[in-house]
Amino acid sequence: MATGWAGDGAVQDQIDATVSDAVERARRQLHKGPGLTHCEECDAPIPAARRKAVPGVRLCVACQQAHDRAAHDAALYNRRGSKDSQLR
Repeated sequence: MATGWAGDGAVQDQIDATVSDAVERARRQLHKGPGLTHCEECDAPIPAARRKAVPGVRLCVACQQAHDRAAHDAALYNRRGSKDSQLR
């Protein structure tokens, strides 16, 4: 199948790179060490059950939801500039 200027396996290379980027982003978001007793954003107390369930927790539920929404909105853009994303 003709792929224009793209080399053989270029599509698979892009898929692999996208998956690798997502895995690395998820790993960077994991916190290490003990969790905080109070949210680092709003200083609200973090319940013991949340600290036990989420090792290394640093945000209360409300701040974490806001953080996740902002991260999700930023992830909607394909910054690799693939030709396919430019055609949509």
